[in-house]
Amino acid sequence: MTNALLPTGFRDRLPPEADASARLVRAVLDTVAGYGYERVQPPLAEFEVSLTGALGTSSRDLLRFVDPVSGETMAVRSDITGQIGRIARGRMGHHPRPIRLSYGGPVVKLRAGQLRPEREMMQVGAELIGLDSVPAVTEIVTVAIEALKAAGVRDMTLDLTLPDLIDTLLPGMDSTALKDRLDAKDTAAVPKEFRPLIAATGAYAEAAARLRSFDTAGRLSTRLDALDALVAALPADVRVTLDPTERHGFEYQSWFGFSLFSDHTAGEIARGGSYRLGEEPAIGFSAYIDPLIDAGLAQGERRRLFLPLGTLPQKAAKLRAEGWVTVAALGPEDTAQAQICTHILSNGRPVPID
Repeated sequence: MTNALLPTGFRDRLPPEADASARLVRAVLDTVAGYGYERVQPPLAEFEVSLTGALGTSSRDLLRFVDPVSGETMAVRSDITGQIGRIARGRMGHHPRPIRLSYGGPVVKLRAGQLRPEREMMQVGAELIGLDSVPAVTEIVTVAIEALKAAGVRDMTLDLTLPDLIDTLLPGMDSTALKDRLDAKDTAAVPKEFRPLIAATGAYAEAAARLRSFDTAGRLSTRLDALDALVAALPADVRVTLDPTERHGFEYQSWFGFSLFSDHTAGEIARGGSYRLGEEPAIGFSAYIDPLIDAGLAQGERRRLFLPLGTLPQKAAKLRAEGWVTVAALGPEDTAQAQICTHILSNGRPVPID
């Protein structure tokens, strides 16, 4: 078994990375709990129809199998947001709105993405069900930023988008080809009148001004006013950019979407936006812990104290209360070095090991 292989996209998290993962999840969830978001814990797998039903999402990214008990098709979740939607509409449908829910757990994708090779990831986030107003948007984005800061993330960039931009500009029309060309940022293939949308990308103030200049009919004024209000409420140390035509990963979002990046991590570390649960508005965010672990966040100082044979339990308990991780010798052959300890108890006090 020493050479046993894991499926492509799966891996073991060993110490200290597994400890870091737990600390990061806890940091995010503790932060959102302070804003009134109560934790729910949906199952890792459920019937396929219920995983896709709340948000109307596709099942193409789901790892599916037949339940031997019911004979129905089940799937392992690839995103927890839809499960929160199912809970909010079902078992918590009678709760007064808005309701604030948080979650954390692993998700599994059928295939790895182009930017991330993992198929199993740790997802943690929060959803506000019942509103997608400017105050609700501001709260979710603020909570996401504060939660990531609590996890140790610094030098963040917030990238804003308008997922239903083209549908707003061309209501009732088949705009699939235009959306695809805008997605590809293919200026030459985009009709001339829509090329300013590609140019309206970059630092928020300048990009928003270009988008307002394009919007001569005022169809986007309400959305742009909302973005202005959001940006004005954000911490000064967060850079803000705008890419109004970005739709990748925002397939079920409605008028607003955002991504968070850090100078110290590879790729996107969080994503969120507004969406609909049937006729009900909602907004939320999801953070992905794995890039933060890869960046070395929450590794923490290893303070492992070796307790030689004969150490009194009362002494060990006192040391743990002081914040030490104690590793007790279980036999005369045990050594501090073998147990990867940083200190050893000598003459009643911790002594660093050279």
